[in-house]
Amino acid sequence: MKLVMAIIKPFKLDEVREALTPLGIQGLTVSEVKGFGRQKGQTEIYRGAEYQVSFLPKVKIEVAVKAEMADQVVEAICAAAKTDKIGDGKVFVFDIAKAVRIRTGETDGDAL
Repeated sequence: MKLVMAIIKPFKLDEVREALTPLGIQGLTVSEVKGFGRQKGQTEIYRGAEYQVSFLPKVKIEVAVKAEMADQVVEAICAAAKTDKIGDGKVFVFDIAKAVRIRTGETDGDAL
């Protein structure tokens, strides 16, 4: 089992979700986060004063999948989230040692 975590631009969330649905992804977790990378933030003007915003709003998506599906999920996320501009985000893949569905007690692949 793998945990695929992606940090993407917020306006790309619906496109990513739509790209994952045909793969049989039945659930995912979404968190609103802030961060920076090569973008180094941005400058904004508020009430005539200029401010440097160090952390930009992003969305973090986490999807637990069977190991054989991880590459397909990564490809789908990358294709849907890509804008060809700086700040498109990153995808990370982690191993999951164990998973349990609390309601039924199912474990590992059955719990997904």
